[in-house]
Amino acid sequence: MKKIFTCIILMLTFTIADAQQKFSDFSKDFVNGYNALKLPQLELSYVSGLQHIGSIENVQKQEDFFESVKLKIAAFKPTDLTPEQKTDYQLISYETNLNLERIALEKQWLKNKPDTISKKGIITIPNGKAWYVYLLKRWVNDQVTPDQVYQFGLSEVERVKSHIEAIRKATGLSEVEFYKHLNDPSFFISDPAEVQQSFERTKAVVYSNLHKLFSQTKLSDLKIERGESKQLAQTPGYYDDNTFYYNLFDKPYNKRQVDWLFIHEAVPGHHYQFSIVSGTKVSAVQNLFYYMGLAEGWGAYAEELGKELGVYKTPYDELGKWEWDIVRSVRVPLDVGLNYYGWTDQQALEFWKKNIRGQDDIAMREIARIRRWPAQVVTYKYGALQILHWRAQLQKQQGKAFDIREFHNRVLNHGSLPLFMVKENVFKVPD
Repeated sequence: MKKIFTCIILMLTFTIADAQQKFSDFSKDFVNGYNALKLPQLELSYVSGLQHIGSIENVQKQEDFFESVKLKIAAFKPTDLTPEQKTDYQLISYETNLNLERIALEKQWLKNKPDTISKKGIITIPNGKAWYVYLLKRWVNDQVTPDQVYQFGLSEVERVKSHIEAIRKATGLSEVEFYKHLNDPSFFISDPAEVQQSFERTKAVVYSNLHKLFSQTKLSDLKIERGESKQLAQTPGYYDDNTFYYNLFDKPYNKRQVDWLFIHEAVPGHHYQFSIVSGTKVSAVQNLFYYMGLAEGWGAYAEELGKELGVYKTPYDELGKWEWDIVRSVRVPLDVGLNYYGWTDQQALEFWKKNIRGQDDIAMREIARIRRWPAQVVTYKYGALQILHWRAQLQKQQGKAFDIREFHNRVLNHGSLPLFMVKENVFKVPD
C-alpha cells in the first residue's frame, strides 16, 4: 500500500513538472509570436491609433494568433504552475482577451472605413462608444464601465472639494478673500535660481523622511533641471530618464506647485517607482507590457503622502496638491461626458466652472485634450484611489500589525501589472 501511495505521489509530481515545462514552452512561443506581430503602442490620440490600424490581412493574422493562444492556454491549470508562471498565465489571458476585443473593433472599422477620420471626438466616429469602452479598460487596466467611472469621478470631485474647503476654513478667510489671496504675488517666484532651490529643498526633506514609509531607500541618481521643451510647457513639470524637469517659461512659478509636483514626478512618485521596477526581475512575458493605471495612479497616490514625508508644511503648500487634484477629478466625469455621453464643449465648460474656482484659463485646453486623448486622464485618479482603498482596507484588517512600508513593497515590487493583479499581490497571505 505504501509503495502504491509513493507511486501516485511520483506520478502527480511528474505530471505537474510536465505541465510546468509545457507552460514554459508555451510562454516562449507566446513571446516570440507576440513580438512577430509588431503591434503598435497604445496611442494618446485616438486619431493616430486609428491611422495605424493595419490591413485586413494583418488584423486577421493578429486574430488568428490570439485565438490560438486562447485555445492553448485553456489546457493549463493555474494550480499546476509556479508562482511566476501563474503571473504569466494571468497576463497572457488578460492581454489575449483585450486584444481580441480590439481586433473585433478594428475589423468593423476596416469594413466600413470612412474617407476621413473625424477629429471632433471619438464619439463622432463609427462605433465610437464601443471604442471608448475598450480604450477605458485599456488605459486604466481594469474591468470598468463608463457609467462606473463617471460616478467614481463625481464622488472624487466632492471629496477633493471638501479638502479645499477645510483648508479655506483653516485660514480664517472668507471665500472671496481666500480665492483673491491665492493670486497674491508672495505665492509666485520669477527667479529661476530660487525655483531650483525650492525643489532642491523639497528633495532634501523628502529623502530624509523616506525611510518612514519605504523600506527601499537607495535609488538611482535623480537630477532636477529646468525644462526646455515648449511642447510640454502646459504642464508644471515632468519626469524623464532619471531627471525631474520643472517648467518655467514666461510666467512666474507658483510656490504651491513645488511640493506635490516633486512628489508626483520624482520621489516617491515616478522616479522612485521606476527605480524599484527597473530593479525587479520579471519574466519575458511581463517585459512585453506596461500598465498606465499603476504608473500614473502611483504618481497621484504618492501626493497623498506629503505630510508624512515632511512637506506640505503650510495649509497653502497642501492646497497646491488639491488645486491640481480638483482638475484631475473634474476631468474624469468630463472624459466620460465628452467621449461617451456626447456632451458639448459648452456642457463641459459649465461642469468645469461649477466645480473649479480660479482656473478658467485652462478649461478649454483640458476639454480639447480630453477629446483628442479619450480615457487617458482617468488613469491618474482611478489608479490612485484603488491604492488608497487597498491601504485603508489592509489597515482595517491588520490593525496595529499594518506596516506601510510592506504595503508599498507589495504595490511596487512585482513590476508593472494590471490593477487587478496588483490588488491580488497586496492582499496575498504569505505562505
